[in-house]
Amino acid sequence: MESGSCFPTFLMAVYIALGCVDGLIAAVAFFQLIRIHMRNQQLGWTRQKVFHLMIGISNIGYCIYFISTIVATCKGWVCWSHGCAFVLMACPSILFLAAFLLLLSFWVDLCHQANDEDEDDEDNSFQEALLEKTQVKTGSSNRDSRRKCCPFHAIHVGSRQKCVILVIVLVFLFMMAFAVLIWIGRGKNHIDSSSVARVYIDIFSVAMLLLGGALACYGLILFLKMSRVRSDKASSEMWKVAGLAVVSVVCFTSSALVALFSDIPVLYHWDQIHQKSDNGVKTPILIIIFYFIGSSVPSAFILWVMRELPPPKTRQAQSSIVTFIRERPATMHHPQHWTTATSSQKQVSRASPI
Repeated sequence: MESGSCFPTFLMAVYIALGCVDGLIAAVAFFQLIRIHMRNQQLGWTRQKVFHLMIGISNIGYCIYFISTIVATCKGWVCWSHGCAFVLMACPSILFLAAFLLLLSFWVDLCHQANDEDEDDEDNSFQEALLEKTQVKTGSSNRDSRRKCCPFHAIHVGSRQKCVILVIVLVFLFMMAFAVLIWIGRGKNHIDSSSVARVYIDIFSVAMLLLGGALACYGLILFLKMSRVRSDKASSEMWKVAGLAVVSVVCFTSSALVALFSDIPVLYHWDQIHQKSDNGVKTPILIIIFYFIGSSVPSAFILWVMRELPPPKTRQAQSSIVTFIRERPATMHHPQHWTTATSSQKQVSRASPI
């Protein structure tokens, strides 16, 4: 861009509004994360805390991107079209993808966990698997002391969650490779930076479509399984799963269609947007659908679904002692008394679909 002219008023208002919405969502996520952590610090890093952290960081990234877009356009930053805009736009979307991939991995765990159990115990075990947001394993005092000193060593990562981490790392490296190509393409060579960014956006949009379809399939499976469980808590969790699946499909599909059939994600300056737009109303609507519907709405909905706070502190089940006394008749020369004490302690380990 040579002139460095700012956005028109209506489009600048859209970017400012999107930045404020994402900043508000991030503030709510971090505030709720602090409340959850202060409520019960002994739980360590639960999946509820991880979701709040990832949603918060993702929306902070989007907020920085919207503010930087306005400033870079008005100030005429040269580096903005040389890869900076692409990186600032891609990083929050990768974290957003990671959050919902983790959600999908937990749903897959629950579906396979329920399928592996016997039919006689399926309803009871599945009902227990819906009531808490983490699995707390009891251990020795040495393990508890290590958890307090270094809580990250106490994080339990499942096999599917490890696959999600590996996928996200590969996607991040993939994005950085495209950023380098975009930067090289700004020089005198045959690489078209816009086409490179276009290819990345299309691939990422297809991945979001597949993720939405997978969430819909496993959400339906969980919904059908939970519908057989007769309890108020299971009914509440059932509608949460259904709501997340529907919101994911609608929002991801809308955002992906905008990305696939328009150039909105790769237009960083007003002169580019003005050349690609047919009228002044189409562009703000597409921007709202791509960013607000595609990321802000699912982020806010998952925070609303996971708004419940954990118990104030972990309560271990108390041992119950029952004493039986048997007394022989008094006519015996050696009356005998015996006492039997039994203690039972029951611990329930449960997990939630979210």
